[in-house]
Amino acid sequence: MKTHVINPFIPLQWQQPAAAAPENKAAEGFAGTLHKALGEVNQLQVNADEAAQKLAMGEAEDIHQVMIAMEQAKMAMQLTVQVRNKVVEAYQEVSRMQL
Repeated sequence: MKTHVINPFIPLQWQQPAAAAPENKAAEGFAGTLHKALGEVNQLQVNADEAAQKLAMGEAEDIHQVMIAMEQAKMAMQLTVQVRNKVVEAYQEVSRMQL
């Protein structure tokens, strides 16, 4: 049974539980895990964008929540870029190996 973790730093109305999908971890593999992680990073980016728009329109209740959402999106993107760099570096290292 999956449970949805509530992030105390993001307002509840911005937190949407993911649609319930049948769990098939054997078929998921690396590609599925990567796709899921990139989807989560994208969702953080979307949430930060929505928060910034609400702040610009004067609808945001708390600027701290907006800043936290933006910082989470920034950190997630930086982590994603670093992981990508390591994967590319590993691929290049393997391609340089002599058989």
